[in-house]
Amino acid sequence: MRKMFPLIVLLLHLSAVYSDSHSLRYYQTAVSAPGFGIPEYSSVGYVDDREIMNYNSDSRKYQPSVEWMKKLGDDYWERQTLIAKGNEAIGRHDVKIGMERFNQSGGFHSVQKMYGCELRDDGSIGGYEQYGYDGGEFIALDTRTWTYIATMSQAQISTQRWNSPEVQAGESDRNYLENECIEWLKTYVENGREDLERRVRPQVKVSARDEDDAMTLHCLVYGFHPRHVHVKWMKNGVDDVPSYHTTHVLPNPDGSYQIRVSAEVIPKEGDSYSCYVDHSSLEAPLSIVCEQRSAWVTSVVVAAVVVAVAVLLGGLGFLLYRRRRAGYKTTSTSDTSSESNSAKA
Repeated sequence: MRKMFPLIVLLLHLSAVYSDSHSLRYYQTAVSAPGFGIPEYSSVGYVDDREIMNYNSDSRKYQPSVEWMKKLGDDYWERQTLIAKGNEAIGRHDVKIGMERFNQSGGFHSVQKMYGCELRDDGSIGGYEQYGYDGGEFIALDTRTWTYIATMSQAQISTQRWNSPEVQAGESDRNYLENECIEWLKTYVENGREDLERRVRPQVKVSARDEDDAMTLHCLVYGFHPRHVHVKWMKNGVDDVPSYHTTHVLPNPDGSYQIRVSAEVIPKEGDSYSCYVDHSSLEAPLSIVCEQRSAWVTSVVVAAVVVAVAVLLGGLGFLLYRRRRAGYKTTSTSDTSSESNSAKA
């Protein structure tokens, strides 16, 4: 790693990684003081969404997070540990510089960085590098011009220096992201191919909930691997659900993934809704029919119950009226009811 100045916290889910596409990325975090279970410095590496290695200022040792990374041998881990210790010192320095830039003399502050590369299934490659300070976006590498862009005024000093003709840090980072990073990614994937490219069939659960005249459909797809999946709602076996809400594809602790797709529809008699799921582990796409009763059926049942109750109450009221006209009086059950009946008599 080279410089490590203020960076941004990024979510673990990047843009969709296709069936046999793979990505390698690293997250580095340095804080002004350890606490709340957060070490002063940490570095974590991922292939796709699998954590493969980690280092922090407490253990001071880079170590594998998955069994297949141990194939790289002791020399590799010793070298990675030395690099991480150097970045730890840089991280401490960068936190101090960041606090000076923001005129901060105390408190809890963080410097973060995310960088990595992607090898897509069509053979194309991509790279990224972003920085942040206290959770806010600070600097980003523009991979079209290979120059750094400041997203806060306090970052301009850094970007001007990194983009200067004397430094040209973007070109150095381009060489790393397009060459060295890709080569390491290929090595890691080769070691962990059985794990990273395994095919696990998705499990599917569908449900529906009535809301006034509409019905909300939910399709939960989970436990599948690899990440890329196509999920949608269909009406009567065709693409006829105009819009639906889709969550991100999220990783599970066991390395599998999950996604939820919901849609709001106004059902009519005879309509059938099904959740369509296509995944590389399947010989043919799944189509799971939602067996929930249509909203119109529920409305009819509710209306029928309301009418029945109304008729029953009406009949009971008429019966009481007939009895009262015949001189029938109920026995008082409390002092209050007795006084009330006397007053009305």
